[in-house]
Amino acid sequence: MQLRPGLHRIPAPLGDRFVALYLLEGPDGILLWDTGIASSITETLLPYLRANGIDLERLRWAIDSHCDFDHTGGNAALKAAAPHVELFAGAADVPMATDLQRLIDQRYGEFRSLDGFDDPPETTAYIRQVAQLVDAVRPLQGGETFDLGDRIVEVLHTPGHSDGHLSLWDAQRSALLIADATLGDTVPTAEGMPAFPPTYRDTDPYLASIRTLRRLDPHLLLTAHYPVYEGAAVAEFLDLSERYVRVLDEALANALGDGADHTTLELIHRIAPDVGPWSPAAAEYLIFPVSGNLERMQRGGQVTLGDRDGLRTWRRSDS
Repeated sequence: MQLRPGLHRIPAPLGDRFVALYLLEGPDGILLWDTGIASSITETLLPYLRANGIDLERLRWAIDSHCDFDHTGGNAALKAAAPHVELFAGAADVPMATDLQRLIDQRYGEFRSLDGFDDPPETTAYIRQVAQLVDAVRPLQGGETFDLGDRIVEVLHTPGHSDGHLSLWDAQRSALLIADATLGDTVPTAEGMPAFPPTYRDTDPYLASIRTLRRLDPHLLLTAHYPVYEGAAVAEFLDLSERYVRVLDEALANALGDGADHTTLELIHRIAPDVGPWSPAAAEYLIFPVSGNLERMQRGGQVTLGDRDGLRTWRRSDS
């Protein structure tokens, strides 16, 4: 659907969720924001272009907001359909946006040895099935601009969910494309039901990115997996994202109040009923934000890091 002249939102199926791709169209070319998974290109984007009389040859650039498979997995399908398109991603994310095994090992498998948590085998198999990457992805640092002919859009570096996460600011449309830069208090299904926790990873950069986004005061906030936020709803979603960090802080402080050592998963199992409505399996994806909050608490001297049988443990420092 066209949200504003030259600004299209194109939701593509993603299991029981969706991923929204965006087209920014101007007289001098079209920019695609995210490529989703392979079928997002072949079964959703290309039919959308044909149905709306948009010439694929006018598509000049595609930017992956970050390295996750549901934002980069359509890269190969896009290059097959439009070899002339230049692909970009955040500099820190390029290694994982171009190498699926590295993405699986370093991002999704980060907690395998640290905490005894990993994706189920069927999830990894699904990722391998739907994501097709390419090597030719150019790095962006943030601050770059793309000239569409009738307006210039600016790339922003908004880390927290990933180190190289990018957002895009279309000032003339007062539209801010943030993908997964902020994640509210749950990631929803396509029907709006809670699917799993907000999977930010590094807490201080995440909060700094929220402040960056808030300062722009956009009228439209465009995410990958949530509804379109407009007007007052923009600030409400950013506030909710920030507030959830405090919810986790408070829950972790209470769980650590007994003075004992706890593994990360033990803490997650303790706090999960109080911080979200997910199933026990989905709640374990709190490993991402909980790790970020605990690591920040460790840097602040509030908790100490230990080891139990090779797994990280956490203890309140004043015990």
